Order: sequence, then C-alpha cells, then structure tokens
Amino acid sequence: MRLPRVKAEHRPYRIGRDRIRIGGSIYGIAAEISDPHGHAWAALSAMDGTRAPADVAAHLCGLFPGLTRVDAAGVVDLLLGSGYLEDAAAPPPSDLSAAETERYSRNRAFFRWVDLVPRAHGWEAQVALKRARVLILGLGGTGSHAAWALAAAGVGRIHCVDRDVVELSNLTRQALFTEADIGKPKADVVAGRLREINSDLDATGETRAVESRADLSALLTGFDALALCADEPRGRDSIRIWANRACLMAGVPWAVGGYRGPLVSVGVFTADGPCYECLTAAIEATLTPGVRVDLGGPGVLAPSAGISGHLTAQAVISMVAGIPVTLRSHVTGINLIAPEQHVYTLHEASPECAGCALRRKGGQESAIDA
Repeated sequence: MRLPRVKAEHRPYRIGRDRIRIGGSIYGIAAEISDPHGHAWAALSAMDGTRAPADVAAHLCGLFPGLTRVDAAGVVDLLLGSGYLEDAAAPPPSDLSAAETERYSRNRAFFRWVDLVPRAHGWEAQVALKRARVLILGLGGTGSHAAWALAAAGVGRIHCVDRDVVELSNLTRQALFTEADIGKPKADVVAGRLREINSDLDATGETRAVESRADLSALLTGFDALALCADEPRGRDSIRIWANRACLMAGVPWAVGGYRGPLVSVGVFTADGPCYECLTAAIEATLTPGVRVDLGGPGVLAPSAGISGHLTAQAVISMVAGIPVTLRSHVTGINLIAPEQHVYTLHEASPECAGCALRRKGGQESAIDA
C-alpha cells in the first residue's frame, strides 16, 4: 500500500484515553484497539493518503522519541493489515472501463465499507462480479427480482431459465414484465430486459422444464453460482434436492429464495457445506412429525417477492465476490408482519446426510438416492 488512508466509512474515534473504535459501531465490522500510549491514534491520524508507510513510521518516531523504528513499523503494519485502510494512490483496474468505474462507483463504496481484507485498489469485488457466470432457474416473483439485481450489480454472464410464459396474474409481483409481455416466454423477456438494463451484460434465456437432477447438472455446467428461484416439483424428490446434489457434485455454491405468506427467507449453501439436506433435516427435527420445510405458495405481495429476490441476489453476490470471506451455509429472513421474528439458522453438517454421502461417493447414487 503506497499511500494509506483510513476509509471514510471507518473513521476512528477515541473511547476514553486508551482505546480506539474503528469501523463504525452497528454494522458488525467494528474493532476496538488498545492504545495506552497513543501510538495507534497518531498513526491513524497520519494515514491521510499523503504519506507512505515508512513516512508514517518516521512520523511516529518524531512524535514519540522513545519509540524505536522497529516498533513504529510494527504499529503501521498492524493497521495496514486491519482492512480499515485503502490506498489513495491505487489506479482503477484495467479490467474495468472508465464508464464501468463510473457506473459501479456506489458498488465499490459498498464493498470498500464491508470488506476487511486489504486489497490493491478496492475494485476487486466488482471485477469478480464482471467475470462471474450465474445461472438463474425460475423467473417468477423471486427470480425476476434477483435477475434485475444481479444485472444491475454488474454480473457479467447471466443465463435465465423458466418453462412458463407471462400471465396476467404474474404482474402483481414479478419485476421486468409488462402487460405487453403477456403470452411471451418469460426467459426471453427477462434476458431482453437485462440487456436493456446493462448493455455490458451477456444475458441469455432458455425456455425449458427441469425434470431431473441430470437436467439441472447439465444446465449448471460452466457456471460459478446458482440462484434457484423455482419451487416445483416439491416433496422428497424436489427441485431443491436436485439442486443441492448437482451443486455438491459440481462444487458450485447456490442460494434459494422463497416466501410463504409473510415469511420471506433465503438459504445460502457454500460448496463445502453443510448442504441443504443437512439444514432442512435439522430444522424438521424440531417441527411436528410430518411437517416439512416448504417455502412457496400463492400468498405473496410485490414487497415479499422483491425481498426474497434481493436476498437471493445478495447471497449470490457474496458468493462470487468473496465478501465476506467467511461465508457459511445458513438460512436467514424476516416475517413481514412480525419483524421482531428474524430468521437465522446455522447448523453443522449431518453425518447421516444423504446429499453429503453422495458427494463422498463421487456422485454414484442408488435408485433410493436418485
């Protein structure tokens, strides 16, 4: 880092005389620094984008005559590795055009804020999005909103798959469709809309039904993440089981959004698990016997569909951008009529999980497993 400066979003402040708070206080990314001698505060104050790290260390030695060069450099190195600083001298990456850096400037500000991994120029997440290839399966309430969000965010390649045509009843909650689209294939309409939203995007559509895990596995080839926004077929041999097993075998992370009345949630599943079947089995163990995890149904408003889609898109963005780097499989969401009931579920992998067992066996499944 040539000319370090504290990110504007992480401006530090003192707590008493011997501690520093940096990174805000309500976003889950704050840190407190013990600073009994004032060395860290002085270093942060000097990191304003005009001094090189060696100059900051020399500045500290000037302020604190008893501080050795080695110790001063150690203070500087500790702060440089914290993730709360950026390089004021970093040029935009060659991967993005001038128009793209203007278009995605707010994206960069978001990633710069939430990312605590030291980066070369702060555009790394946006470059990762541009290179990403995402498959969206299902273009209804969740899928249409997710598709818009991913295209607007700058995902470079999006393939949209749905078997249906646009119907009048879709228009209450499915973004990207208009009355003029009624009767047209959803996949074609969405792909065209996405290209209008972002001309740099490679957006394609495919009208087809997915009828087996083999179908889904074939679709998944060449993609970095799956946004599963379809909910049929249901039951034990459901499209979510197919997606789980196809993604386990391909090593592809995926997200599944859903809603059931006012309950809106997203399941996020990383390539190394625990998988969808691990999590649902653990949840169902706490429910009345015979009751299964099932998000989806006729009860939906535009806001609940939109929240579902945007939660799904955010999960996919996190996966392909690598922020946060410690992303784990989980389910999260809200109840729109009881917002105090926040949904968050995180479980360890189950040793009895059939999906994980399939991965261990290299994809060979019996008729029972299939």
